[in-house]
This record gives sequence, C-alpha cells and structure tokens, in this order.
Amino acid sequence: MPTALESKIAYIDLSKKKVNVKTTPREWVKRLLGGRGISALILYGLLKPEVDPLSPENVLVVSIGLTAGIPLPSARVNIGAKSPLTGALGSSNCGGHFAPEMRRAGFDHLVIVGKAEEPTYLWISDGNIEFRKAAQLWGLDTVEAQEAIKDEVGDHSAQSLVIGPAGENLVRYANVRTGVKSSAGRTGMGAVMGSKNLKAVTVRGSRDIEFAYPDKVLDLCIRFNENLRKTRFFTVMQVYGTMHIFSYTNTAGIVRVKNSQSNQLFPSDNIEAEAVRPYSVGHEGCYGCPIQCRHRYIVESSRYGLIYDEGPEYTSQGCWGSMMAINSTECMLVCNHLVNRLGLDTLETGSMIAWAIEIFEKGLIDEKTTDGMILRWGSPETVYELIEKIAYRKGFGAILAEGPKRAVEKLGSATAYYNMNVKGMSWLQTEDRAIPSFVLGVCVSTRGADHLRSRPAIDLFGLPKEFLEKLYGAPMTSDYTSYEGKERMVWGNELEYAVIDSLGLCKFACSHFITPHSIYTDTFNSYQELSELVYYVTGLEITGEQLKTCGERIYTLERMFNLREGFTRKDDYPPQRYFDEPLPSGLPIVRGKRMDRRKYEKLLDAYYTLHGWDSNGVPKAETLRKLGLTEEEVKALVGEVFE
Repeated sequence: MPTALESKIAYIDLSKKKVNVKTTPREWVKRLLGGRGISALILYGLLKPEVDPLSPENVLVVSIGLTAGIPLPSARVNIGAKSPLTGALGSSNCGGHFAPEMRRAGFDHLVIVGKAEEPTYLWISDGNIEFRKAAQLWGLDTVEAQEAIKDEVGDHSAQSLVIGPAGENLVRYANVRTGVKSSAGRTGMGAVMGSKNLKAVTVRGSRDIEFAYPDKVLDLCIRFNENLRKTRFFTVMQVYGTMHIFSYTNTAGIVRVKNSQSNQLFPSDNIEAEAVRPYSVGHEGCYGCPIQCRHRYIVESSRYGLIYDEGPEYTSQGCWGSMMAINSTECMLVCNHLVNRLGLDTLETGSMIAWAIEIFEKGLIDEKTTDGMILRWGSPETVYELIEKIAYRKGFGAILAEGPKRAVEKLGSATAYYNMNVKGMSWLQTEDRAIPSFVLGVCVSTRGADHLRSRPAIDLFGLPKEFLEKLYGAPMTSDYTSYEGKERMVWGNELEYAVIDSLGLCKFACSHFITPHSIYTDTFNSYQELSELVYYVTGLEITGEQLKTCGERIYTLERMFNLREGFTRKDDYPPQRYFDEPLPSGLPIVRGKRMDRRKYEKLLDAYYTLHGWDSNGVPKAETLRKLGLTEEEVKALVGEVFE
C-alpha cells in the first residue's frame, strides 16, 4: 500500500518513452517534507542554469504533499519547472482531487523530461505508467479534455492535470487545470507541458493509503475540523467563497482599478459576493474539505450562450471587475469561464489586458498595433476578444501572450512604467502600496509578484501592539501602513507557507481562518500541531522547530535557484509607480500613501538578515551549512536518486 513515507518517484523520459521508478529517500522527507519542497530540490539538482524553459531540457515536476489523502483540506499538488514567463523558479499548486488519487496510483513525485514526438498523455494506474496518444485531445478545452480521457480509460473517477489551447500555443502564462475549477495558475506551467507535447497526466488508483497511526490521524482531523467550524470565516466562506474579501478591500481602497491608476471602484454592486448568488446552483470543494467554498454557477451569456462553471475567486473578481472598471456580474462570470476553459492564468491575463488598455489610452500604442481594436475601460466585449486572442496567439494577442518582459520589449520602453510586475510576473489584483508588509512579501516572493509565498493578513487586523510583540518576539506596530517590524511578519509567513505547501495543506484552512485570539493556541496553525500530524501520518519525529527549519530550507533553496538564474536584489523591488504616485482615494489611512524608497531599503535589509542572507540577498556560507544546503550536500541528496 502507498504511504507518505515510502513513496515512489517516477522519472519519465517523454523523448525515449522510458520510465525509471525509485523510492523517495527518507532524508528528503525529513528535510523538505514533500510537494513544493521536494520539487525545489529536484529542480535545483537536475536543471542546468540558463536552460530555455520551453526546450526539452526543462524538467517538469509533479509532486504531491506529504499529507495527501487524509480527511482534511490536504489535496494540494505542486507543479514545478523553470518558468517560461519569468526565467526564475516556476512553481504552482492547486487543489481538487488529483493529489490523493496520485498517491493511490502509487506515486508521490513525477519527474518529466524530454519532449514527446507527438501529442501525448500519461496514464498512471496502480504503479503502471503508459504513454498514450493525445492527437484526439489536442485543441480541446480543459474540461472537454478531462471528460474525453475519462471515456477513453473507461473510468470516470480518473483525475487529470490538463492543459487547454493556451498551453498548446505556448502562452507563457498558460496554467494547468484539474476538475472544473482547480488551477495551478501562475508561472506558466501549462506552457511547459505544451512545449513537451504533453496534454495531460491522468491518475487512478485502487490502493489504500496507509498511515503510521490512523486512529491518531482521525482524531487530529476531527479536532481541526471542529475548530475550523467555530470560526466566522468558515461560515462566510461556505456562502460566498473568497469573493467576500472584495467588499472590505474595495471599501478600504486597496483594490487595483484601471491598472493601478485608482484604488476604488464605485459602483461595484454587480461584482460583490452577493451578486453571484442568483446564478449559483450549489457549492463544491476539494477532497477532504468541509468548507465547500466554491460556487457552481450557470449564466446565460449574450455572447456564449448557456455557461456552467465554478468560482469565481477573489482574484477573478478583481481582474474582470475592478481592474477593467467593469461593474457586471455576467462579464465577471464569463471571463472566469473563458480563462478556465482555455487554460490561462486569470491574474496574468487580466493584468496584461489592463496594461494594454492603459498604454492605448495614453497613446503609446494605437489601432495599428491592436488589429484595429479600440481598447477602452468598461468594455466586456474588448476583454472577451483579447482573452481569446491571447489563448490562440492571434494578432495583438500573440504579443500579450509573451508576458510582461517580452511584451514590453516588443511595444517599447515607454510602456514599461505602466507594466506592473516583479521579476516578470504581474502584480496582483490588489493595490498594496499603503501596506509595506504586503509589498515586501510580493516583491521577495521566489516566483515573482505573488501573495502565495507570503501574505501576512494579520497586519490588517489592528491587533494590540503588545499582542503582536509577544507573537513575533520583536518591536511591532498595529499600524499596517508602518514599516516597523514588518520584515518579521513576511519572514514568518514565508516559512509557514513553505511548510503548508510541502505538506499539501490548504492555506485558507491552516492560516486565513485563524481568529486573532486563537493564533498559535487552540487551532491547527501551530508548528506543534503540524509536527503531530506528520508523526501520525508518517511515523517521523520532526519537532515544531525542525518544521520551521524545513520552511527556511525550502525558501532558501528556491532563492538559490533564482540567484543561479541571474536574479539579484534589484529584482526584489515594486514597480516604480509604487514610489512615484500616491493613492488617490480610499480610507484616510490609505489615501495619499505611496512607498518610501529609503524605508523600503531598510525593510529589505532587515528581511535579508532574518533569513541569514547578505545585503545582496545571497545566503551566507554559514546559513547554507546550518541548513545543509552547500553545493556538496545538495548534490549528495539529489544523487541518491538521480545518479
């Protein structure tokens, strides 16, 4: 029976149609847990610097979390490679039902190299891996492809990771999808699959999943779910999903409007969480999750007819509402449907379109560039057309499909100021320049502008200064616009997220649902409880402090990957607009705020110090020795499997 501790790695060569299966070394699990952590180790160990991300030499890693299959929100799968969007670490994960099914099928990690001669999908079942032709699937959208595969393998319980037309056409921010909604959205992992002629990875297993102490696992899961149900967020998420966040952020003035020209959208009634309820036909959730946070919805579109989909999330709400200055429920739901079916990262797509509209508005491009299109705010038809042009690389869409860095090169340096990105990946749908902790977290993220490497939402709660100082063990402030102590919030959140991702748990369930009075006490957020979970699942004794060190090791390893690819301190800054332009609206605490460069420099220095990195953001020799990440040690670890 497959277990988390005695898991298997399949090395799959698409070019040669060969498979080599190994056992995951126990030392890998002790040091890096699973999922995101082991993915980072494999990528750093196997990839040579400066490899073209769209070449056969890129390595694609599919890695499930250490706790996959337990009755908790623990169904995350991580997909990693060198990013075709940024040239830095490519790493993205999603929920759904794929991860536990992959473990039942006999594998925890897939390492995919080479390029298939023709469109191919992998069929993985009970320890067997087959290379199957996928010409009949090429061109299908992400839901059609999954249904066709289920019919072909004769099992409608099979779970797939698939790409859509965007991945096939090598859009640099194409995503990987499973189910109707779950998306490994960022860094362009769908384009890597497309470059390898890999349409899908499909898994189905009949094996039981074995735990070291199953009764203890069950008891801990029951306790966690009971605590989860006590929180207000649980109730809100069951009704509205993440969409409920928008009312707070729009009211405060921390949403991105018209590509960061403004920070509030009014009126916004048709993109608020309540607006979706008339279209909702029920709720859906990931494996093992009691929350069921996603709407299932039906909308009769004037352009596309009857549409069924799931979501949208807060990100899509911002991308297709506030960022476009469109107050339309139908537009939001249709755009969510289009990017899901075509296999596009909703955030990157929305940001690139918003940038295009602004530079058109400012006269930096014209109708000759846009295939005759007049780009303007508030136009659903403009957005629909550009989404399709991007996915199929048609005309102007082919330029936007290249992502921030390459699109700026094509459209001219004058457009760069308006392209809101870090490391070549677009900023969020949020407007963060009044919140230094959020800005720092986004900018130092190991995969480009991103909130899923660190998002210390606790900073917004207005908690007592004394409480925060006790929690973080350093001078802090309750003012979220202050810079004081915010490096500690970001650093602590990074380590926690790295552990959560590597265990395969849902961040919302482990972190966002924590009420202020219970942080690190009676909820499932403490390292001690995570330590218990690891022990009951695997039998491995990893203390809470050791888990925290695992988080540091994972984050530093990802930093090492990016440094090797040429990224330095200069890549850890927000767009120039954040320093130049004050926010025009919002609450008094937000209005008029912009980033202070001198204070940000000090914040960045303090953050590096916490990690044990030098002033250029390079891990110090003693830090690498402490974490067991010297070149010799990493080579020895990787050499255990990949000689």
